[in-house]
Amino acid sequence: MNKGELISKLAEKYGACSRAEAERALDSFVDIVVESLTKGEEVAISGFGTFSARARAARQGINPKTGVKIQIPAMRSPKFKAGKGLKDALKK
Repeated sequence: MNKGELISKLAEKYGACSRAEAERALDSFVDIVVESLTKGEEVAISGFGTFSARARAARQGINPKTGVKIQIPAMRSPKFKAGKGLKDALKK
């Protein structure tokens, strides 16, 4: 499912909202999650999961095309940990 399909499903499931309203709601959700992770906060949705940012140390890598060693800088990357409700739903 891509973003457009998700927006259509949201509008259909909610019923009283248009596709444009569903798109604004989804975009707002994504913006809030990104803003929170940027500030170092976690976003926990009970029964679904937790979004967080984790620090990755600087490391040395190799360009697979040329074989040249390169330095990969330290960075923060997003992490998602599925909640119990989501895990249980996938077991069925």
